[in-house]
Amino acid sequence: MSDHRYYIVTDEAGAGRALDLLSAVFEEDGVPIATMETDEAAGIWEASVYATGEPDPALQERIARCLKQEFPDAAIEIEVFGDTDWIARSLEGLKPVRAGRFLVHGAHDRDAVRAHDLSIELEAGQAFGTGHHGTTAGCLEMIDKVMRAAPGGPRGVNPVLDLGTGSGVLAIAAAKLGPVKVLATDIDPVAIRVARDNVRSNHAASRITCVTATGFHSTAFSREGPFRLIIANILARPLMRMAPDIRRNLAPGGSVILSGILASQRRQVLAAYNGQRMRHVETLWRNGWVTIHLK
Repeated sequence: MSDHRYYIVTDEAGAGRALDLLSAVFEEDGVPIATMETDEAAGIWEASVYATGEPDPALQERIARCLKQEFPDAAIEIEVFGDTDWIARSLEGLKPVRAGRFLVHGAHDRDAVRAHDLSIELEAGQAFGTGHHGTTAGCLEMIDKVMRAAPGGPRGVNPVLDLGTGSGVLAIAAAKLGPVKVLATDIDPVAIRVARDNVRSNHAASRITCVTATGFHSTAFSREGPFRLIIANILARPLMRMAPDIRRNLAPGGSVILSGILASQRRQVLAAYNGQRMRHVETLWRNGWVTIHLK
């Protein structure tokens, strides 16, 4: 058996479009999808679907059909990793990322941390969210802005919910900003294991509880909520579908930060939340993606 990936070569904007198309088709199957810059000078990016077992021509064809309209001439390449830890491989060359006051980095880049940085150290694992994608970086910036501006400062948004936590980076960011309790949930138990490891390595285990949950189907939400800040960096379609549940679990006067949204999807997402009597406060735009703050 070999781990492998199917990928296309494109530019940054194309990688974002491919991520959205692939996520819409494969997200419910739990198939890992990622984008990565492979040549900074030339602006070359890759959008990848990862799989285990032997390469499957049927899956390759399914990916090609998914991307055909936007990328009619793109070749779906296959790379076989063998026994390589493919996520470790993908993270080896990633540079530290600054977003707001945060610096997201690996252990090999600890020397990049400055005196006043809020350092978040992540290691390779089977979950995504390293700060390199516009959605995660935008969320980090917005979390910093919202928590600093809250009445009473960061403690004014206690407790916090990070919905779809992935690597745990956003939950860790919230815990680094102030004395808040954070519930971090994800549908994927592997992501939760990775998030717990990252939470421990960032000395935030006393403030962050990581729970496997599908949507809002867990007693943890009623036990820990309602929440004064809800962070959801998922995708536009599930965000719109979950709008009533997010509103129901939000404390009066609380804030919601939404990301994983293409700029072209912003109006649809806002309409879904306006329908829940929530108002738009601010939008951050980053590399074709948006992060939205609502109250």
